[in-house]
Amino acid sequence: MRSKYRLGIDAGGTFTDFILASAGGEVQIFKVLSTPTEPTKAIRNGLALITEEAGLSAEEIVSNSDLCINGTTVGLNALITHNGAKTGLIATHGHEDSIEIRLGHKEDGYRYDPEYPPATMLVPRHLRKGVSERVISDGSVRTPLNEEDVRDACRYFIAEGVESVAISFVWSVLHPEHEMRAARIVREMMPDVRLTVGSQLYPQVREYTRTSTAIVNAYLAPILQRYVEAIDAYFRELGSKHPVRYFQSNGGLALGKVVTDQSVYAINSGPASAPQAALDVGAPWDEQNIITCDMGGTSFDITLTKDGKANVNKNIDFLRYRIGIPMIQVETLGAGGGSIGWIDEMGLMQMGPQSAGSEPGPACYGQGGERPTTTDANLVLGYLNGDGLVGGRLPLDAAKARAAIKTYLADPLGISVERAAYGMFTIVNNNMVNAIRRVSVERGYDPRDFVLMGAGGATGAHITALAREMGISKVLISKLASGLCAYGQIISDVKYNYMAPAPLRLQGADAAQTLDDLFNGLEARGRDDLAGDGFGEGDISIRRTLDMRYVGQVHECTVEVGSFAVTETSLEDIKAAFHARHRALYTYDEPHNAVEVVNVESAITGHVDKPKRMHIAAGKGAASALKTHREMVFSADGVSQNTPVYDGSALGAGDVLHGPAVIEEVTTTIVVEPGWTVNLHETGTYVLTADASATRAAVAKELAEA
Repeated sequence: MRSKYRLGIDAGGTFTDFILASAGGEVQIFKVLSTPTEPTKAIRNGLALITEEAGLSAEEIVSNSDLCINGTTVGLNALITHNGAKTGLIATHGHEDSIEIRLGHKEDGYRYDPEYPPATMLVPRHLRKGVSERVISDGSVRTPLNEEDVRDACRYFIAEGVESVAISFVWSVLHPEHEMRAARIVREMMPDVRLTVGSQLYPQVREYTRTSTAIVNAYLAPILQRYVEAIDAYFRELGSKHPVRYFQSNGGLALGKVVTDQSVYAINSGPASAPQAALDVGAPWDEQNIITCDMGGTSFDITLTKDGKANVNKNIDFLRYRIGIPMIQVETLGAGGGSIGWIDEMGLMQMGPQSAGSEPGPACYGQGGERPTTTDANLVLGYLNGDGLVGGRLPLDAAKARAAIKTYLADPLGISVERAAYGMFTIVNNNMVNAIRRVSVERGYDPRDFVLMGAGGATGAHITALAREMGISKVLISKLASGLCAYGQIISDVKYNYMAPAPLRLQGADAAQTLDDLFNGLEARGRDDLAGDGFGEGDISIRRTLDMRYVGQVHECTVEVGSFAVTETSLEDIKAAFHARHRALYTYDEPHNAVEVVNVESAITGHVDKPKRMHIAAGKGAASALKTHREMVFSADGVSQNTPVYDGSALGAGDVLHGPAVIEEVTTTIVVEPGWTVNLHETGTYVLTADASATRAAVAKELAEA
């Protein structure tokens, strides 16, 4: 760290987390309720809380920070609620409806459901304007651009009050001149509009994906621009000497200008930092295979790292919109502390995806919420302290929690409140386990080969139950777990992705030279951009990938290749890497079939100095941290048992305790089920290990279900 402090801010749907690291190695976590309708208010409230608890003014923190980093859900929330900017599309005539046709695709699970509604279009039909122009697949112009068509579109957009415009033409990645000329016309006629050019934002082959990505970017750009301007202005008022950095979905930091120009990269801004944080927490044990679970008030996010590398997705349908740019794979489920319990038409209990969020919140918050939620169930089961969450700042009303569960679940089902609460707990856990399987089993990974990492304020109450169901025998939970994504931000690097189309077969010296030139050109741009951001050559690293397929295949897969000179000889190594990746994904390969490249990409990273890890003093034995005992339920029969409760702040390095037990940290609660042992490491990480008999029972159950 170059300065006294580093500040990470992660704005979630229910809570906004703050991590403050000092150059001396102290790392502190703070948490306030999010303010979805006024996102900057939560940041002000959080800095006020830091002033109250740490005695540091907002001005003192910000002016003495080398990096202030913000992960935000502003873009995600705008996409979820369809509250983005009024957007217009200029497309090749005849292709205005490609985003609605969607390649004839229906989401998995709904392919044969005639009643499944179509996706809401971010650009309504009357704001999608076709212009006369046509480029064909070899990059040559068949029909020149009709500039008057573009002007007509602009006149209509002006009359309709359009805030943002996306331009996407067929085969523009091979001949971008038409898009660039159309962009100049739009800027001349609509100087205040936000403009997204498809061949600049996502210069990759596949017209539908490029158009959809450009539209999502245009839809979010004005929202992100206003947010970034407000945040930047606020931090400048506080005396910031360095620009605020924003976390991107690709797992790296970027300046505000980049985020406003490439707003699509900010969609999954918050949870994308989890893999970096998980690897840092797991480093003392050299853990490289980690599944990270982040359960907050609204959602449950899962990320996976294999051999120290996070899963990265491209060309995915996110919230029903195709997005091409690389994003850390985050499996998101509507299963947070605010997930609402309800009974379906079959008389079966369900949990979520509806959420009480932070406003009004669970019934036990006493803020007007009436429906039973996961948090209400955990309070009734005895897992949560009735005195309140976040160090008592958020008091909990057990009577209201019981009343909500009794009214909406227990009485209709004819069971006790405790059994209903445990049923809620079990169902939400099963929902989360299924999501964990989607990022592990469905991608060819055995979850039993991974460590489970707890993140988010609500995960600790469920983590041993999740591990038990998955057959995972080791769990790591940092004292910073409830703000793990904010911690991941302050240890992350600056990262940009550069792309180019490359439709060619992998054979011959010409193909090798083309690829080598493309990679070198992209990386020269990246080095220049990072140099302008203050990074020297020694601070920069490069990761190359190719989208490849067998000739005749419709879809390609992404293959990582080394940063070596591409020659006719090294083409064989690239093909071997593709065969291996294809075999890993689809269980077979075709070594004698010709291979072709579709797109190339270079991820350029500028490495920043990392703050020191947390270090805690040796403990005096777990018994010294025993606070009290509470009645808790650990089985479906609803029978409670008197269970010890430990004060996490009084536990030290080397302290060991056995389940059943509960550990109460200021911002999270860890439920240790029977059959688990906990050891607190000097880095502030709880290491939970399952007894061998419990692990065997979980494996047997998994095999029986299979």
